[in-house]
Amino acid sequence: MKNKKQIAEKSRQSIPAARVQRELLPEQSTELLKQLHILTRDGQLNADSRRKLKQINHLANLLTPDLERLFADDRDPLIVDAGAGNGYLGFVLYELWCKPSERGTVLNVEVRADLVARARERAALLNYPRMVYEEMAVADLVPHVEADKPPVWHDRPVDAVVALHACDTATDDAIELGIRAGASVIAVVPCCQAEIARLLAGTAVHAPAGALWRHPIHRREFGANLTNVIRAHVLEAFGYQVTVTELTGLEHSLKNELILARKVQRRNGLALKHLQQLLSGLPYLPMGLLTRMLPPSADATDTPDVESTEPLA
Repeated sequence: MKNKKQIAEKSRQSIPAARVQRELLPEQSTELLKQLHILTRDGQLNADSRRKLKQINHLANLLTPDLERLFADDRDPLIVDAGAGNGYLGFVLYELWCKPSERGTVLNVEVRADLVARARERAALLNYPRMVYEEMAVADLVPHVEADKPPVWHDRPVDAVVALHACDTATDDAIELGIRAGASVIAVVPCCQAEIARLLAGTAVHAPAGALWRHPIHRREFGANLTNVIRAHVLEAFGYQVTVTELTGLEHSLKNELILARKVQRRNGLALKHLQQLLSGLPYLPMGLLTRMLPPSADATDTPDVESTEPLA
């Protein structure tokens, strides 16, 4: 069995051009990866890029069953990459799904103007007309004022939301966008997450559970874990079947937790009840996702107590 040192050394190795094809998905081109600067000009894959490619390709592969359904029957789905950054994931999804089918749009939402400008140039160079970048925050797509109105983009409904390492509460914005849109699939790999750690700072620690967040390092780790637990419960309460797992091996990234949610029912009152029970044992946590999606008036009796995962009508 390989030890940690051997695994770490392997993760730092570059892959020569002759062996790069083994790292790619079927139908994935080296030309795109060169444009994204994941591959070098001579087609090699350095260690940092290999880790990045492993994460992107594994997520794209896990999304395959959902994307097959979205692209079935001549549908024209809208996929939102929330907090897209350089758009690596969006470009890969476009090449594998939108380009061969000549259908579908990848809407990349990114707040940094320089990244948006660079990605738009790249999309034009690659002739990817439905690889679209919007310079805006993810939260700007969510209609907070008209909470009952699902988010749309140019009158198009959102079919899928993905977010790979959207920082802190941007992951919550992506989850909220997907839930309010009734997206068929929501897939997030959270990055740094400090909101709950901030909320726990200064709270009473004399209760038995307080030992979990008394020390700053424990507070950060406990807060990050609790954040993802709450995210999964919120998704379940709104009718999603949720899987939480590692995205890739830890040698590729420490920010490695994948929350994959598929819409299977309208609401789940039992999941809401479980979330409320969890929160009742903790200090008051006005986490943005909770206060927006489940205000204090929310009651488990407002939603059906359904455990089944029957398809939506």
